[in-house]
Amino acid sequence: MDITGAVALVTGANRGLGRRFAAALLERGAAKVYAAARNPESIDLPGVVPLKLDVTDPESVRAAAAAAGDVTLLVNNAGSSTGASLLGGSLEDVRLEMETHYFGTLAVTREFAPILERNGGGAVLNVLSVLSWFTAPQVAAYSAAKSAAWSLTNALRQELAPQKTLVTALHVGYMDTDMAKHVDGPKSDPAVVAGLALDGVEQGRFEVLADDLSRNVRAGLSGDLTGLYPALAS
Repeated sequence: MDITGAVALVTGANRGLGRRFAAALLERGAAKVYAAARNPESIDLPGVVPLKLDVTDPESVRAAAAAAGDVTLLVNNAGSSTGASLLGGSLEDVRLEMETHYFGTLAVTREFAPILERNGGGAVLNVLSVLSWFTAPQVAAYSAAKSAAWSLTNALRQELAPQKTLVTALHVGYMDTDMAKHVDGPKSDPAVVAGLALDGVEQGRFEVLADDLSRNVRAGLSGDLTGLYPALAS
């Protein structure tokens, strides 16, 4: 897909990776970039079209689709990170993760799929995570939701293929954003990650593994489970 001249919509575009996506799309010559957020007044990037969108609210999703009928590239980036574990965490937090990453991504894609088809097919870019493939108690609710979103992405890729809509998945570890400000250790530059993901869309790739951690964990899925979870071997 050629991003030059495309009309893109980025969810969760008011900060972090979403804001970097919106900026990168403008730099690559997108004709229009809808920067979607629950509070469109929080959008401060010049050149974009602010759009109110709460991915967990079906009415909000329908209204956004009605307002953005010219979209050719959908970037499902909106996210949450509650830090909830599955046994001790709040069930409300666990549900929020699933409502945002799984049901939210599904709802937005369902509304925009017919729009993409009418506009020639286009593409969907789903922001996933290395935690689609790996988990730990302190990120268990988030990981479960991202795993569900990975399965969703694989299914959507097949359902949307007949209308010539590319579905690309981005997998990445920690990035230098507000969501990961509590994390010590290496973090990727979200601007670089956004660029790699958009390169993947332009190249027609199904998956973009944006860092060594994602590549290593992806490769580890074919091995014994103790390779990813050494504590299970003790």
